[in-house]
Amino acid sequence: MTTDPTMARIGQGVELNHQQGQREAARELFAQIWDDIGGEQGDPLHVCVLAHSMADVQDDVHEELTWDLRALAAVGLITDERVAQAGVPLSVAGLYPSLHLNLSECYRKLGDLDHAREHLQQARDGIGALGDDDYGRLIRSGLEQVAEQLGETV
Repeated sequence: MTTDPTMARIGQGVELNHQQGQREAARELFAQIWDDIGGEQGDPLHVCVLAHSMADVQDDVHEELTWDLRALAAVGLITDERVAQAGVPLSVAGLYPSLHLNLSECYRKLGDLDHAREHLQQARDGIGALGDDDYGRLIRSGLEQVAEQLGETV
């Protein structure tokens, strides 16, 4: 359970999108949070998680890619200490597989299969940082789906 108020707000947006099917409401909440944190100048953890979540509510794949790239740029500035301080139950290394999975999917949708495969491989390389829990299984399942869509063996 996160102890960070901004992370809790981002979680509310994720719930709006994934549990309640309210993409537009989630997008509006994420945009407000983005302004509140100072955009890309904000806390890298907030920037990363918010951009990663904002990507999921975009209607245009180019916008989705832009948000996913923002998330990837921010993750390199996060420390495990900061993640723990926020109450996030992952290490920084555990953030990478999902980020690369989403980037792989974006590039696949755009027809840039070389970049899609590069990010798929990076996601695979980092998958060991995830546990055998619901989140880890979700990411592994996503990797399998993208690999199949790219015509790769799983």
